[in-house]
Amino acid sequence: MTSDPAFDLDAYFARIGYDGPRTPTLETLRAIQLLHPQAIAFENLNPLLGLPVRLDIASLQQKLVRSQRGGYCFEHNGVLLQVLRALRFSVRCLAARVVWNSPPDAIQPRSHMVLRVELEEGPYLADVGFGSSPTAPLRLVPDIEQETPHESFRLLESGGHFTLQCQLKGEWTSFYLFDLQEQAAVDYQVANHYVSTWPTSHFVTSLVAARATANGRYGLRNNRLSIHRLKGESEQRVLISAAEISAVLKDLFGVVVP
Repeated sequence: MTSDPAFDLDAYFARIGYDGPRTPTLETLRAIQLLHPQAIAFENLNPLLGLPVRLDIASLQQKLVRSQRGGYCFEHNGVLLQVLRALRFSVRCLAARVVWNSPPDAIQPRSHMVLRVELEEGPYLADVGFGSSPTAPLRLVPDIEQETPHESFRLLESGGHFTLQCQLKGEWTSFYLFDLQEQAAVDYQVANHYVSTWPTSHFVTSLVAARATANGRYGLRNNRLSIHRLKGESEQRVLISAAEISAVLKDLFGVVVP
């Protein structure tokens, strides 16, 4: 998967509000990974409404960059991949098994896209497509707590397999498992088709949206809105109508319902 010359880097930077250096450094990556999830929401409206999720560059650019829409991992990290390769970062594509909110003995499919970025400082994990993704790149080093502008994360390693954990409410919660086997574009096409069309996929059966903010995170699961503050109590409220859900998606998540 190489950078497409048709990808409009200027439009992407305008979308996320980035006007910094265009050099392949850790500082550049940190700035992009902080701004992206605040500007472009995680959301699954297309599969929920029975609309296709297209991963070609033109479709990603039109949906996530030029329109008031977001997407899920293959879309977010697909865009990030184009951005980083346009900036001449060295990037490898990986796949993960999501274990968050799953039974501990369940074996999940490789349904999540993540990126490995090679920097002078060493390899880093970059991910803007998980909903509660780290808002900073993480060193690909196990057993160290890594702070981000939002939560703290850590990686556990066993037999060449890594587990990404996030510290939530004082406890370490596993998000996903991955190894370092590089993935091809066709691998993501197959996984994308599965999560966007399989009848029991939660992207097909439930409304999900998430966006980071400077002060915390917004989350939406069906009609339940969650507001998490970095320094303060979280709150939840139930939305009672489709019109209210649509308004919240637009006002809090920056997403216009198609």
